[in-house]
Amino acid sequence: MQPRNDGSMRTFLARFRVDLLLLLVAVSWGSTYLVAKELLSGGTVLTLLALRMLLAAGIMAAIAGVRRKHLTRMELFAGIPIGVLLAAVFAFETFGIAHTSATNAGLIVSLTMVFTPVLESVVSHRRLPGRFFAAAGVAVAGVVLLAGNGTFDPPSAGDLLVLGAAAIRAVHVVSIHKLTGGKAVDSLHLTTAQLGTCAVLFTTGSFVYGHSIPQYLSQLHPGQTVMFLYLVLICTVFAFFVQIWAVKQTSPSRVSLLLGTEPVWAAAIGIIIAHDSIGIPGYCGLALVLTGTAWGRSVEQRQRMARREPRALSSELGAAIPEDGNARPRPKVSI
Repeated sequence: MQPRNDGSMRTFLARFRVDLLLLLVAVSWGSTYLVAKELLSGGTVLTLLALRMLLAAGIMAAIAGVRRKHLTRMELFAGIPIGVLLAAVFAFETFGIAHTSATNAGLIVSLTMVFTPVLESVVSHRRLPGRFFAAAGVAVAGVVLLAGNGTFDPPSAGDLLVLGAAAIRAVHVVSIHKLTGGKAVDSLHLTTAQLGTCAVLFTTGSFVYGHSIPQYLSQLHPGQTVMFLYLVLICTVFAFFVQIWAVKQTSPSRVSLLLGTEPVWAAAIGIIIAHDSIGIPGYCGLALVLTGTAWGRSVEQRQRMARREPRALSSELGAAIPEDGNARPRPKVSI
């Protein structure tokens, strides 16, 4: 009995470690909006992104080099277009953060969880249940209420840019599935190719728009330097590694559920640390966004599991029927 208890405890501790690391990633992503806002000033968006991607891509490439596994042509050809989409996400999101609050940015981006299943259903010609669209309506109503703070004023330019980032994020996720699904792809190589593509695009852009990289670095005070390193090492490199590792340790649904808490942390950090004022209507909008996105994710995951069960049963029955076409009873398995 004692070894069994020890095994259960080890299983619990291993699962707890995975969950804790995923929650740390969600918290770090939730803090990204406030950290980026602190590091931005006029004309520094592309420069900040160039520095972030250059350092992150360099670290990832160095780690990939230590493993002595070569980047394949397929990983490169998939990583470049996906990297262009990722660069668009970062650009829209960061320009948006410069013109809206950290709380608004974190919550509006969470609409990716609504946009992605809709886009995937269009691409795969699969209908979503009516409950999903009801959940999407709740989330969108919350964004409208949050952005207007109860006055129903038009959303700011920053809100619209972040909304665009959420839509492009959905395209990015679906594109990864389409370009890499069913293929032998090294996640670290794919991530490195994406970040490298972003680094090239943003570095090129920084030459024609805004401050130069040396000029930006010279303006950073020690506190901002620490925040920049946190943005690169924790919010980018650490986060990507934990995702790659956690998917192998637990289920994709659990990873999605824990990382889906990002908007909660973004709102909490924006309100508590940045003192974002959203008022009673804003809090109502916040509740609607979180409720709608959680409900929509739950509906979509249940439908996905329901589609998998018939396929699994069909495969199981097919395996139980031999070539002569006569089904034989399966032996009982004692647990």
